[in-house]
Amino acid sequence: MALNGIDVSNWQNGINLSVVPADFVICKATEGNHYVSPDCNRQYQQAKQAGKLLGVYHYVNGTGGAIAEAQYFVNNCKGYIGEAMLCVDWEAQGNGQWGNTTYLKQVLDEIYRLTKVRPLVYTSASVLRSQNFDAIAKAGYGLWMAQYANNNITGYQSDPWTDGKGLGAFSFVAIHQYSSHGRLNGYSGNLDLDIFYGDKTAWKKYAQGYRGGTVEQPETKPSQSSPSGSTLDLVYNVMLNKYGTGEARKKALGSRYQEVQDFINHIDQASAQTLANEVKSGKYGNNPVRKTVLGSRYEEVQNIVNSGSAVYYTVKSGDNLSAIAQKYGTTVSQLVAWNGIKNANLIYAGQKLRVK
Repeated sequence: MALNGIDVSNWQNGINLSVVPADFVICKATEGNHYVSPDCNRQYQQAKQAGKLLGVYHYVNGTGGAIAEAQYFVNNCKGYIGEAMLCVDWEAQGNGQWGNTTYLKQVLDEIYRLTKVRPLVYTSASVLRSQNFDAIAKAGYGLWMAQYANNNITGYQSDPWTDGKGLGAFSFVAIHQYSSHGRLNGYSGNLDLDIFYGDKTAWKKYAQGYRGGTVEQPETKPSQSSPSGSTLDLVYNVMLNKYGTGEARKKALGSRYQEVQDFINHIDQASAQTLANEVKSGKYGNNPVRKTVLGSRYEEVQNIVNSGSAVYYTVKSGDNLSAIAQKYGTTVSQLVAWNGIKNANLIYAGQKLRVK
């Protein structure tokens, strides 16, 4: 069982939530210790009147002190406590404590102390892997994760894409925000689209406080199963036809299908100069991977890479590839690839090698 919904702020001022289809609506309530969203209460009451499940969130800006931010949120949401899911938005923009998850936990802990309801943490999937959320996850706070496959216009999705690379300290997602370009009947602009992995009863448990003080795991979790390896590895194997075509490929790649397809589409659509710059940055690795992945565009791209920017070195007696690679800030494998060397231990004096 899963529920479809949206989150809104004053950017959607005036939205008619009685006609926009949604099982739940999460409204921005406050930010820092100074801002209340002007349309929050109207949005909230309209969604409530329409029989939708409810949520409210606080945007951390990190300048007023963690305790003050938490108290400001609770003081301005007293009429919603016990009825709405509480959430805390952790983003970089306008956040003076960005990266300081100790500060974030202080906000969460104070909200819990005041309400006896554990808020969910909203943040992006990449942040889960780059910042330390261990203490937050261990304390039982749930996760509202943002991760988009792309910025294409979309309606609700029953199985939105994830990159399958894990959730950091968290073991599961309660809510997944999968698009900021959602379009639904009754509203002409973009909407954030979300899926909640649970039913109405589970939602209300989050709103009223988890039973026994621990997070209730959703009945349905987003699939995290997918092939391992880098995107480049997967694209290389696609080009070798290891995952088949059409639906077979989509099934084999699972949650990583869109990630791989975007990579392939980029190679097809980008300019040769863009691809050449990416080759120089190492994005496409060495041969045979680079040649296979770039496919029909390999020659045009490689010609740009080689023109005017290559640096060559004439081998002297006593040289070896390891020393040459170290001198020019590259690797033995790169020298081998550039120069078509079959035996890395066999070079000879007077041989001209490309080194950059």
